[in-house]
Amino acid sequence: MLYDAYEWQRSLLAGASAMANFSAGLLQNPSNPFAYFGGGPVLGSALQVFAHAAAPRGKPAFGLTSTTIDGKPVAVREEIVLRRPFGQLKRFVREGVEGGPKLLIVAPMSGHYATLLRGTVERMLPSADVYITDWRDAKLVPVADGRFDLDDYIDYVVAFLEKMGETGDARSHVLAVCQPSVPVYAATALMGADKHPNRPRTLTMMGGPIDTREAPTAVNTLATERPHAWFEQNVIATVPMTYPGAGRRVYPGFLQLAGFMSMNLGSHMISHWEMFKHLVQGDGEGAGSTQRFYDEYRAVCDMTAEFYLQTIDLVFQTHALPEGTMKHRGRAVDPGAITDTAILAIEGERDDISGLGQTRAALTLATALPDERKHYHMAPEVGHYGIFNGSKWRTRIAPVLEQWIARHDG
Repeated sequence: MLYDAYEWQRSLLAGASAMANFSAGLLQNPSNPFAYFGGGPVLGSALQVFAHAAAPRGKPAFGLTSTTIDGKPVAVREEIVLRRPFGQLKRFVREGVEGGPKLLIVAPMSGHYATLLRGTVERMLPSADVYITDWRDAKLVPVADGRFDLDDYIDYVVAFLEKMGETGDARSHVLAVCQPSVPVYAATALMGADKHPNRPRTLTMMGGPIDTREAPTAVNTLATERPHAWFEQNVIATVPMTYPGAGRRVYPGFLQLAGFMSMNLGSHMISHWEMFKHLVQGDGEGAGSTQRFYDEYRAVCDMTAEFYLQTIDLVFQTHALPEGTMKHRGRAVDPGAITDTAILAIEGERDDISGLGQTRAALTLATALPDERKHYHMAPEVGHYGIFNGSKWRTRIAPVLEQWIARHDG
């Protein structure tokens, strides 16, 4: 019923958005006299803001077609290297450029598409051969393709690293952004224990919930103040018949988005108010930056119920990894097995999703890793989104990552 009600509301808003967009265009048309005086500009801008907020959104495109290396433009194309039911390994091929450190960016499976890391990919393209985990919207995966849980996530990471190791250097570098820090850390430990030839050279984790007992945030509180059964009964829905994944149990992306929006409702309202003022003043560039951000932020996807519930249980409620009780398909995950993968932990001073100390805990857990292969970086005045996107990421954080990769590349 929850999903059906959402789809009904979404259909209504899609029509209202189209009508508001048409009306805004009419009121802002240079040939319309009301576009120059009276309430025309104000009403037109208000309708445009509403149309943007209510418009339905699908999976965005990365749209990265070029980069600059040594001052010269280089064409970039996307290539699917490996396909799996719940995700694919995508490579950004730099035409005519050979070699360079191979970097796997593991995108969050937390309600947004991998394109949320467009800025992360773009910044790393000049210095690395970049791959990314392009996770699939669970509502589009037929039930016949089976389940996907935390164990499967770890298997996918290992399979992607194996695929990357088939050519050139067998050992790649890995960057885990936020949520995947735990499964990627677990995969690194398991591969380390096996002396797997494709185990990561370096593992960088940014704003990841390795130990959520450190500086708990509102997200942590939400996950711990209710019993596990509450989440299964109240936030899990069944995909309607209109999608390929009909019948699959999921945690809908629209619920995840609603939760994040409500956490900073005041900030989001101010952002829309600022966009409205830019439009009234005719400042399309100022309004455009806000629109582009929300185009990406509101593009959401579903994740399987089993993955979401297992994450709530192991990461936020029982703290399985730091407690030493985490298992992968019955096998213990031992961070002490990480002996030669250099670990960089990055945190933002103002991160309201993963508090200070949660990612740094990964360094403490890797008891057998020499200190020279561990490094911690706290980015001053940076929030969660700013760790991997925006000017502070590009100018302050990315150079730290690049230096860490160069230091340990071979």
